[in-house]
Amino acid sequence: MRQALYSLVITVSMWSCSAFSQTLQPTGPMPYDIVESWAKNFADPGYTWGGNSGIHIESDDRILIVQRGETELPNPVPPEYTNFPGSMGWNVIQGRGRTWQNLLYVMNSQGEVQEVWNQWDHLWKGTDGPGPHRLRVSPYDPERRVWVIEETGHVIYIFSQDGQQLIRMLGEKNVSGSDRTRFGKPQDVTFLPDGHVLVADGLENARVVILDSDGQYVGEFGSRGEAPGQFLSVHGIALGPDNKVYVVDRDAMNIQVFQHANAGRRGEAPRFEFVERWLGPNFPLDIIVSQDYVWVTDIRPPKILQFDHQGNHVYTWLLPGEGPTAWLEMHSFAVDRHGNLYGTDNQYARPQKLVPRPDADPRHLIKPQYVPALME
Repeated sequence: MRQALYSLVITVSMWSCSAFSQTLQPTGPMPYDIVESWAKNFADPGYTWGGNSGIHIESDDRILIVQRGETELPNPVPPEYTNFPGSMGWNVIQGRGRTWQNLLYVMNSQGEVQEVWNQWDHLWKGTDGPGPHRLRVSPYDPERRVWVIEETGHVIYIFSQDGQQLIRMLGEKNVSGSDRTRFGKPQDVTFLPDGHVLVADGLENARVVILDSDGQYVGEFGSRGEAPGQFLSVHGIALGPDNKVYVVDRDAMNIQVFQHANAGRRGEAPRFEFVERWLGPNFPLDIIVSQDYVWVTDIRPPKILQFDHQGNHVYTWLLPGEGPTAWLEMHSFAVDRHGNLYGTDNQYARPQKLVPRPDADPRHLIKPQYVPALME
């Protein structure tokens, strides 16, 4: 009875391929200046950044970041090393030099470390895989709890805002599953104003799981496949205007849009109907949906794609691939109240800060993630 009550219907009657079907070439200069060596490395001697995978901005003094451990430097350290593994030509995504230490930390807008939550490093001790994938905070949560989506262990950790308490773990650690209590390499979460949480689950399960405000399963949508409303991998997810949810399918190289069909109806589990599928990105990773536009981080080469809400390509700009501000991938990104952009590099391994150029077209500057309760 309960399963029937919470069943989720995917309607594909509105399927379309929009402007994503074109090849999206770079169309303009980067509208930001990158602050060289912004993040001050706090690793002990002999170590450096690991793959930085997630970021959330609470305030100018609290930028929460998760990395996939630190990287042990070779001895002797190559002369070309500056302050990040990419300066040696290292790509740390496969675990080269990885040590499970200092995974969670807090910086300020000047790139200075404020806190290191190394009391939780033991949660990843012995992990055979990439580890934590994203870090999110619900804009509706008065306690500002920190959600860390742990890919390899198939769980989601929920910490207090100060990092002193592990409040809850969702899923069963090191056990994957596709049922109501387990995940299969979850990748991301987004939050609905009514308290429900959507889990991008993820690489093994290729579905979106719906949780209530207590973290209990109430439904899901999507399955593995290439038809409209199906996924190959659910890598990112975000809420947008008009009660639409945008899902990043990394391996199918598309963005799919779903309509929250019963938004505002109290006592009902959310239902989502498929709207359209946008084709075109080469390897999309993260997504920010603002009041007016959609921005997607992409690689091959590393770049930012901008679209309107109908999927029309608006602008593309490349990230530098060489030099002191080089990127290999912007895995996650976030915008502060001043319009500064922060991104985490999961391969060259470090966070970076980007400041709007004085001559930038304001239409192409990334705006904060849409939050209905705050923006409507």
